[in-house]
Amino acid sequence: MPQKPRVLVVDDEERFRATLARMLALQGLEVLALGSGREALTALAAEPYDVVVLDLRMPDLDGLHTLKEIKNLRPATEVIILTGHANLDAAMEIIKLGGYDYLLKPCPVEDLMLKIDAAFERKREREKSRK
Repeated sequence: MPQKPRVLVVDDEERFRATLARMLALQGLEVLALGSGREALTALAAEPYDVVVLDLRMPDLDGLHTLKEIKNLRPATEVIILTGHANLDAAMEIIKLGGYDYLLKPCPVEDLMLKIDAAFERKREREKSRK
């Protein structure tokens, strides 16, 4: 059986974060849910995650800054931005900073799972090619 990705969910909206984490866990993923970019960076410094599902707008450290720091700290980690605020400039910046994809809330869990699986597969392929 293929390995499942370790997923970090980062969103300042507690109810959304908890619901999303529960839905992903029901899909068989190992999930940690945190409420801020700073908490996410602390968690990533302690241990690796395969995929981060990251909110764009957060009060302490926004998604773009968090994405940049994640890529500095753990370049192999794939980051999917999940936001309720569509913005073409932000989408372009996310790709430039190394983000995997940009999805709008609400996003069906099936669609998010497809993106998580694809991001995880890309991470695994990159790791294989580096060996």
